[in-house]
Amino acid sequence: MASITLQPARSEGTISRYIYGHFSEHLGRCIYQGLYVGEGSAIPNKNGMRTAAVEALKRLRVPVLRWPGGCFADEYHWEDGIGPKETRRRMVNTNWGGIVEDNSFGTHEFLELCRQIGCEPYINGNVGSGTVREMAEWIEYLNSDGDSTVVRKRRANGREDAWNVRFFGVGNESWGCGGNMRPEYYADEFRRYATYCRTYGENRLYKIACGPSADGYNWTQVLMQRAGRFMDGLSLHYYTLCGDWNDKLSATRFGPEEYYRTLKRAAYMEELLTRHSALMDRYDPDKKVGLIVDEWGTWFEVEPGTNPGFLYQQNTMRDALVAAITLNIFNRHCSRVAMANLAQTVNVLQSVLLTEGEQMILTPTYHVFDLYKAHMDAKQIDCFVEADPVWEGEWSQCGLSASASEKDGVITVTLANLSCDRALPVSVRGSGRKEAAGRILHGDMAEHNTFEASPLFLKDLKDISYAQGAFQLTLPPCSVAAVELK
Repeated sequence: MASITLQPARSEGTISRYIYGHFSEHLGRCIYQGLYVGEGSAIPNKNGMRTAAVEALKRLRVPVLRWPGGCFADEYHWEDGIGPKETRRRMVNTNWGGIVEDNSFGTHEFLELCRQIGCEPYINGNVGSGTVREMAEWIEYLNSDGDSTVVRKRRANGREDAWNVRFFGVGNESWGCGGNMRPEYYADEFRRYATYCRTYGENRLYKIACGPSADGYNWTQVLMQRAGRFMDGLSLHYYTLCGDWNDKLSATRFGPEEYYRTLKRAAYMEELLTRHSALMDRYDPDKKVGLIVDEWGTWFEVEPGTNPGFLYQQNTMRDALVAAITLNIFNRHCSRVAMANLAQTVNVLQSVLLTEGEQMILTPTYHVFDLYKAHMDAKQIDCFVEADPVWEGEWSQCGLSASASEKDGVITVTLANLSCDRALPVSVRGSGRKEAAGRILHGDMAEHNTFEASPLFLKDLKDISYAQGAFQLTLPPCSVAAVELK
């Protein structure tokens, strides 16, 4: 028997809805063939956006979408993606697959996609190969209503009013594909570029600095010390691998050891957030700078027969458990984590949607986001978890992951049974509620949805009982659930 003790009087604050954000890069079939099929496509679309994908993302209440990269951001020149499509500049995407990028999906198209989804845009600017003027004029193009040449260009391209984009990233992975910079050098570059990222009207720009990769604590230290007062957010990237960067194991062919190894590596996010937050606290004790985890998720070997540069991987129940563990951690660290963006939305890495021609399927990760959406803008409440460990040795860990929040008088508890072969009875006490209802996702650890069959979907969680101040329920092996207490 595992137990969860809720403590509604103790809270880290509000869980920002932006923690449930997503990421769309010009990579493989994420944009083209995924989100964007083109205005002339036989696939149902509105202004070129795949209707089924838009509707699916609307159901998740996606709060924010990051674009155009990723590594692609630091070779992207925004003026190549505006104006008549037949005259837009063609380029070779040297980061991802070496294919031709025709720039038919650019600024106007991305913001139209965000409009259809109902989410806020998060745009990443080019520091690695771009100029200060280029970035400054992109922001002017996006947000100014002045009578300048740049704004006249926007109006000539069909957009009269400013979009009032709020979230703007100043470079991406500047320690790597964004320029191979030292933290001291990037700190000075950030200060310079950020100076010219102007606020227009009442729309105050939220400037996000390139932060560290995984345990790059020195990068955080240097950036906060030298540039903290100039930023609103600091990014963090961390991917969950089963093998290593030179031997990324299969997304679908694995056994229990690989399963538990992956989950333990996902749980490492707890240590990363704790240590980076402690460094940020030294220079920002009032937590004015948000920690923005704008790339996270699993990274496995690509599916056999696909372009290695497209990063197309299947999505199993193991991925669902990684998502559940990670989102529970973000919820618990909501006092510092202001945004997160799963990598990536469609057809790349840990996607929530997969497409093939006209077909589209929802992945197990999609269903986890559906289960967790009640946490958006809710008050986080502490919960104390007790459970036996699963597996042995280096990959052993607590067999239950959970987080909780309260909104409009309803307490939502999200919980995951990490065991791949044992059911887990769970007791939930301390809520002060007497009614409960829930939904659950469960299946074998390597099970996944395909274009031929989708066996994984949300079901009602049955047999929740209440006695002596506690709710009792049983989680099947390898499962994720959300329980509402009223």
